[in-house]
Amino acid sequence: MPRPETEYWHQLDPAEATSRLETDQAYGLQLLEVNRRRTRFGPNVLSQAQGETKLQIFFRQFQQPLVYILLVATALTIVLHEWVDAGVIFAVVLVNSLIGFFQEAKALQAIQALSKVMGSEATVIRGGETIRIEASDLVPGDLVKLQSGDRVPADLRLLQTRDLQIDESALTGESVPVEKSSQKLDEKIPLAERINLAFSSTLVTYGVGTGVVTATGDRTEIGHINKLIASADVLETPLVRRINELSHTLLKVILVLAGLVALAILLRGEPPVEVLLSAVALAVGAIPEGLPAVVTATLALGVSRLARRRAIVRKLPAVETLGSTTVICSDKTGTLTQNQMTVRQVSTIERQFNVTGSGYDTEGQVTTLDNSAENASDDVLTDLLRSGLLCNDTHITRGDDQSWRVEGDPTEAALLVSAAKAGLKRDELQRDWQRLDTIPFESQYQYMASLHQSPGGDNVIYIKGSVERLMIRCDQLATGQPLEASVVEKQVAEMASQGMRVLAFAKKTVSREQSTIEHDDLTQGLQLLGLQGMIDPPRPEAISAVAACQSAGIKVKMITGDHIGTATAIAGQLGIHGHTDDGGDLIGKTGMQLGETSDRDLIEMVEEVAVFARVSPSQKLRLVEALQSTGNIVAMTGDGVNDAPALRQANIGVAMGMAGTEVTKEAADMILTDDNFASIEAAVEEGRGIYDNLMKFIAWTLPTNLGEAGIILVAAFLGFQLPITPLQILWINMSTAILLGAMLAFEPKEPQIMSRPPREADEPILSPVLMWRTLWVGALLVVATYAVFAFKKSLGVELESARTAAVNVIVLGQVFYLFSCRSLRLSVFRVGLFSNPLIWIGVAVMIGLQLMLTYVPFLNMVFETQPTSWRPWALAIGSGTLLFILAEIDKWRVNRR
Repeated sequence: MPRPETEYWHQLDPAEATSRLETDQAYGLQLLEVNRRRTRFGPNVLSQAQGETKLQIFFRQFQQPLVYILLVATALTIVLHEWVDAGVIFAVVLVNSLIGFFQEAKALQAIQALSKVMGSEATVIRGGETIRIEASDLVPGDLVKLQSGDRVPADLRLLQTRDLQIDESALTGESVPVEKSSQKLDEKIPLAERINLAFSSTLVTYGVGTGVVTATGDRTEIGHINKLIASADVLETPLVRRINELSHTLLKVILVLAGLVALAILLRGEPPVEVLLSAVALAVGAIPEGLPAVVTATLALGVSRLARRRAIVRKLPAVETLGSTTVICSDKTGTLTQNQMTVRQVSTIERQFNVTGSGYDTEGQVTTLDNSAENASDDVLTDLLRSGLLCNDTHITRGDDQSWRVEGDPTEAALLVSAAKAGLKRDELQRDWQRLDTIPFESQYQYMASLHQSPGGDNVIYIKGSVERLMIRCDQLATGQPLEASVVEKQVAEMASQGMRVLAFAKKTVSREQSTIEHDDLTQGLQLLGLQGMIDPPRPEAISAVAACQSAGIKVKMITGDHIGTATAIAGQLGIHGHTDDGGDLIGKTGMQLGETSDRDLIEMVEEVAVFARVSPSQKLRLVEALQSTGNIVAMTGDGVNDAPALRQANIGVAMGMAGTEVTKEAADMILTDDNFASIEAAVEEGRGIYDNLMKFIAWTLPTNLGEAGIILVAAFLGFQLPITPLQILWINMSTAILLGAMLAFEPKEPQIMSRPPREADEPILSPVLMWRTLWVGALLVVATYAVFAFKKSLGVELESARTAAVNVIVLGQVFYLFSCRSLRLSVFRVGLFSNPLIWIGVAVMIGLQLMLTYVPFLNMVFETQPTSWRPWALAIGSGTLLFILAEIDKWRVNRR
């Protein structure tokens, strides 16, 4: 809903604004009135939502279907006085719950971070006196003074400005500071173009101004974002959703099988104790107890891998979500581009030049674009670049980390660099061309001028500014040729079509005696030196990253607060695919157009259009929701406060570590330490590899659980003795999951992983191929286990010895099947037998533990095992080898089909 507090202030002139707020432009509010308004509107702070406590997070870990079954099994074993079984089962539940608790313990703190942003001081006029107060004490109607370096403490209607520039990138996405004015504006203009307003939390970079407070606290623009953050849905990740679906499926299967087991045993006339023990055994056998721990361990390993590739993950499930991503919505400035304005083209009107290099590094050259106008003098080019260097108040320094830092306007920084690439040295020029006077940039004039003492003659005025304002003041070109407006306009249009910001440069020669300049000196008689076109260039690595994502079936969409022309031009240079016009140029949509689009039309539009410019925070959120409504898994990048609601709504929010605000980082699932889109592509690749490894573990563990449940079923229906006990089942499930299954997390990524299309959002974990494999592998384990158990019993050995042999059959079957599960697509020989040495270490330790379980007296007593001869070991190895061969044949058959 639009808020009336911000909808009309830009349409009022200063007198009307102060009148509506019942304040005085000179004296401000009286103290008694301040107190009344504070009572009415409250403090200038953001309200905070109550999050979950740590105790609530801990108990939530037990609210899972499979955990309920294990808790019931624990209670039943306590009733039956099976204390060891009860203790082990509950320990498994507790360990898995603690792992989940520590994973989630750090709750979202985005709103708290917003409150810190607003915590500052403000200079106000109250009762005719200028005082310094806490920003939280501001009320609507207060007069606030702004100067360079101040953080705007509340939403303001500007009353007076002098060269005022405010960095609103965190709120609007605008890549350069906005030049402010106090003039009344038209009704229908987007938020980013309301230059007579100043917004809470933005930063004053230049000049001074005075404004009247129109909104405080939750009524400000940043307060509106606060509400959007709180209202955004925190969606389940695809992995969590699939694991939950698998859990519910297993729950139904387990309940049905347990009912069948109980019925079969009751029909045979067995006592209730046997019924309960068999039901517990089936539940313990069918549940993959190691699944939560291995999932967490695999994701944690993915976190460390991503950290090496400059991506820090704040929430573990986000690691896998990257692999499911179908759409990446990226900010432009600093993520796809270098966030360093760079002059790309220079024109003396009669001759055009290219400027090589990028960013603020002076490595590069000014080279000829074509061979036209051979008689044009290079002296004009030198004069043009010199004007950009001298008519300039910005400085570039290099920090201790070797990064470039701009003190002033990024546009002026680009002019310093272009001059340096042509060999002009600032120190020498400033010494030889001493500045005598200057006219600072003012938005009403749209130019800056400086007067310099020429080293060998008359003084010179250099002027830079908008093309429109300088052309009407120029009589001719610097070469003395007549100025043809159509020629200049054509060159400006060509540069603008490439997304460049174009500045014009002119000069005027005056007498040696003139030491000051006024605006009247610049009304006419200027010579046009030429144009400089600059752009925030795409990152070279981002171009290849965008191509890699699109070849992997992932759509890339640019959502930015910048101008539509700049945005579409940069998107074209990046190779982003989207709806184009007849000429092949990308068609983008603006925030104003989105505001006039219905939800139904937006859902269709967002699939086709790849560039959205001048969008507000609520519109970013709406775009993400529209993409999600069609089943897309959306990754959203951002660095400003305005991005936080959309980041939280997205399936995975990606914040910029260098340029990002604390609000954005707290709302995100992942933080890029280098602010580079290429790191997102690397993270997607890692995410796909992590999901592959999780599927390998599930494909490996489910047949064992099905086999153990099958063993209980056969015993119940046929009246056989149980070949394995519930405690032995727990031993198998937990020890093999940690020492064998967890080693699959270290499998290297398979080749061509980024050439596959994204997984379907509703694709279940149990695909038909996986279900078939689970059935026949589980059945083979049941047959092998009963065969060895029966063989041992036929030799007249004790029950404990036969059960020990049965346990070893299952474990060795898992060992051999593990090697086949190292890839669900490729033969283990193509993967490489030794490409994951941890597999061999895990196998060696597991076999060592099985030997201890079989032959160490203490473990014999706890787990009811006994030493066996070599024959059962040979049978176990033989059955495992057969299982491996059949699994490889089945894999070949499926891939061939």
